[in-house]
Amino acid sequence: MNLRPPPTPRLPPADPYIDGEFRPSAAGERREISCPATGRVLLAVAEAHAEDAQLAVSAARRAFDEGKWANASPRARAAVLESVATLLERDAVRFAELETLDTGKPLAESRDDLAQVADVFRYYAALVRSTGGEVNRAEEGSLSLTLLRPAGVVSMITPWNYPLLQASWKVAPALAAGCCFVLKPSELTPLTTMALAETLAEAGLPDGVANVVTGAGSSVGAALVSDPRVDVVSFTGGIETGRVIARTAADRAARVALELGGKNPNLILADADLEVAADRALDAVFFHAGQVCSAGSRLLADEKVHDELVARISARAARIRLGVGWDPETEMGPLISAAHREKVEGYVRLALAEGARLHLGGDRPADPALVGGAFLLPTVIVDLPSDGRVAREEIFGPVLTVERVRGLDDALARANATDTGLAAGIWTRELRTALRAAERLRFGTVWWNDFHPYFPEAPWGGFKSSGVGRELGRSGLREYQEEQHLYLNADPSPSGAFGGRGP
Repeated sequence: MNLRPPPTPRLPPADPYIDGEFRPSAAGERREISCPATGRVLLAVAEAHAEDAQLAVSAARRAFDEGKWANASPRARAAVLESVATLLERDAVRFAELETLDTGKPLAESRDDLAQVADVFRYYAALVRSTGGEVNRAEEGSLSLTLLRPAGVVSMITPWNYPLLQASWKVAPALAAGCCFVLKPSELTPLTTMALAETLAEAGLPDGVANVVTGAGSSVGAALVSDPRVDVVSFTGGIETGRVIARTAADRAARVALELGGKNPNLILADADLEVAADRALDAVFFHAGQVCSAGSRLLADEKVHDELVARISARAARIRLGVGWDPETEMGPLISAAHREKVEGYVRLALAEGARLHLGGDRPADPALVGGAFLLPTVIVDLPSDGRVAREEIFGPVLTVERVRGLDDALARANATDTGLAAGIWTRELRTALRAAERLRFGTVWWNDFHPYFPEAPWGGFKSSGVGRELGRSGLREYQEEQHLYLNADPSPSGAFGGRGP
């Protein structure tokens, strides 16, 4: 491994961003943020608590009720979003280096993320300028309009695997809609979100519209979800936490948008192009060390091509270069923490206990240069039983499980036999087969002869326990809007319905 020194980007402020300024947390506590590739401490950020979250909600509530942003024209809001995108591109090197230090992913992935973040802001800038309400049919002399109004104050809670990208999926449409918000990044990876607060301020966002509060979900997150002044709660993360958030928000009838991950099958049929399918199967599961909500960690391979497919994938996986993200030769970085690595290793042990066989990996790398990081070798597990926990639960690591299937119907039945339904891939040379499969797959996204692509224009979200609502696309904007019916009567006249006939 190349032992070149890590990058040294300008670090963001270490305190919560509330009402237009970075200010110390009430308790004055700190949490050390470490690089998962080396264990080196990057920054000690403020460990905020419920009191800080409540101050941030107060700022967002005041800013929204004053209406400076909520009542701004779509053109004015779009101009700020365009400015954010331009500033992110100007500071692309800094943001990418911060993201790599914070998450451990290779710089190439962080640079791609940054480009997609700028694209999301530009997409919603264009969408809000071109999206209006509807004119409904009404009686002569009157007009019925369906108008789109900002939903209000939004609490946003984002995960650690794609800190800036996931933040952009919420921040950009919320700002486009005219909402004000409080954003809590993961306590593990807050750096780029805090840097984003600087960018939003520089772009000209009024004070109080955007607020960022660091801290644990049990204190800051809980306060943001339960605060009665919050109109919408948007959360991306684990299913169990999402269920708690949904119950808490339901107690006060607040709207929720939940993206809760999934167990994503990758179906490879007997007629697939095996060279391409095997190549993309590697992308599906080992990108960002498998720490992706849509990771294709469950391979359903037709029995006619199973052995050849496993051989192709394993030969390539054995050559994946592990290392620190700033080494240009690195293909896969570490897991986010030692604790998460232990959780992933637990799933490997569970798979073997359920009757599967370890075909590749399953260990930590022996390279002394990697000992300080949370690395795990690319792992392939075969003969996984379809009725076990590992076939149904999200692993969130560089572990591919393989199941033999007998044709399309068997593959579809097994793919759908989970509680989640975020994304799925289907590999076949026949379009007719792919369309039949898409009709039957209960997943929010289905890829044919591909895995992982998404676009700001297309909605993202899942069926079943994978969440509620959608991010991206027009649907992503509507999550932060309310419909208002406006009826205009230009020729009012008495109805005489009550008491008009006299004694």
